[in-house]
Amino acid sequence: MIEIDGHHLTLEQVMRIAREGEPVRLSDNGRAAILESRACLDAILETGRPVYGINTGFGIFADRRIRPDESAQLSRNLILSHAIGTGPALPAEVVRGAMLVRANTLARGCSGVRLEVVETLLEMLNRGVTPVVPSQGSLGSSGDLGPLSHMALVWTTDHLDREEDSGWAEYGGVVMTGKAAMAEAGIPRLVLGPKEGLAVNNGATFSAALAALSVWDAAYLVEVADMGLSMSLEAMLGTTAAFDPRLHAARNHPGQIAVADHVKQLTAGSTLTNAAGRVQDAYSLRCAPQVHGSVRDTLAFVSQVVEREINAATDNPLLFAPGDAISGGNFHGEPVGLVMDYLGIALSELAAIAERRVFRLTDGKLNDGLPPMLVDTPEAAGLNSGLMMPQYTAASLVLENQTLAHPDSVHSLPTSGEQEDHNANAMTAARHTRQILDNTAHVLAIELYTAARALDLRLRQRPGSVLGQGTAQVHQTLRQAVPYQPGDAWWGPEIEKVKQLIWSRAFQLTF
Repeated sequence: MIEIDGHHLTLEQVMRIAREGEPVRLSDNGRAAILESRACLDAILETGRPVYGINTGFGIFADRRIRPDESAQLSRNLILSHAIGTGPALPAEVVRGAMLVRANTLARGCSGVRLEVVETLLEMLNRGVTPVVPSQGSLGSSGDLGPLSHMALVWTTDHLDREEDSGWAEYGGVVMTGKAAMAEAGIPRLVLGPKEGLAVNNGATFSAALAALSVWDAAYLVEVADMGLSMSLEAMLGTTAAFDPRLHAARNHPGQIAVADHVKQLTAGSTLTNAAGRVQDAYSLRCAPQVHGSVRDTLAFVSQVVEREINAATDNPLLFAPGDAISGGNFHGEPVGLVMDYLGIALSELAAIAERRVFRLTDGKLNDGLPPMLVDTPEAAGLNSGLMMPQYTAASLVLENQTLAHPDSVHSLPTSGEQEDHNANAMTAARHTRQILDNTAHVLAIELYTAARALDLRLRQRPGSVLGQGTAQVHQTLRQAVPYQPGDAWWGPEIEKVKQLIWSRAFQLTF
């Protein structure tokens, strides 16, 4: 059971709850912070002074006063009117991640919500009620208003309690109305009070959830990329001089040093490296520590920003004892949008250099004596196409990544009558980075698949040769799932199997 308190949620915990369904509960400190924040809101309400989002309208209507008896309708109207997303539904793990991040945000104790609001979100996570949330329509400021409102439709209501206004949710593998799903799960729906509507839908929470899951997955992809690099290095009889630790210490970038060390470990004991007697290799091998290492350093920075964001108070206004309500812009998704663009660019480069190695492996003029397109024998060339087309697919995905990696955070259009005149576009950045991540995983699967075949052919050429201690394990794991086939075959499903090995983290090395 994982506890949240608004301060200590980790990326791994987001993954375990959102993806693996681990139970979650509110800590005692989180509970105390929520109660204190609610008391602060009550103190503000007693003064009767106008405070944005508590007893005023929203956005362009911030100057309109709202009577105390209209507060519940104000919150409900906010949710109903803002649930205006479109496009395919987000994956369940992203929605669950957003529910968790929102609960953690509210547990920080700056939002003024009742305890029941956070407890309802956590009960939905624990019992498996997952709102259906469209993926498009958010600017990432003022937060992910649309997606969060779709999420809130499911568990909030008003005096009418109309089923057609309850959104949609998945429960027990069946999509039904939100009202029906909550009833099936035995979780009461809430009538929101003062400020609670704004506290629920104000913040770049879906962007942050997408970012958290993407960062978690990217951390494994950089490890896999080193495995593909090491196998390609051996298959092409590459030189290890470019991985000498003294070289990388002289530049002193942590990621670069880590990659060179990782490749040295993976290829330790190999009799194929340095076998061609070349002084140096092409950039896709020789400069891989610099490229892979830069991706690692980027990921380290992005991870810090995202972990801060999932533990941040992001609605507006924020409440502070004894009774201060401070209006600001913590909902603005710029921190998430910028780092998602940065991560997308980095992952695009990881895929790009991997594709270049696939190209070299399949080119008979560049692969140091292997058959063209890695057909089984040179005599089979022509009758068989070999791995010609997997390289096409890799090239296509790399080109798509290059378009997707164009920064989204530099684009802005004003909304709400120019009151919101600079928007972050964070959700689009996060969605595009997720697509880049998926494309990159497929390119890496193609490299692993291609390099494994190249190694099979190279070992046939050089009987008695030995693979490195790490590459041998990767090769064995891959070949257990996908045996070598001499002639042309339907490569696509086999590459998909390798991709599934990546996503299931099957390439776990012991050395």
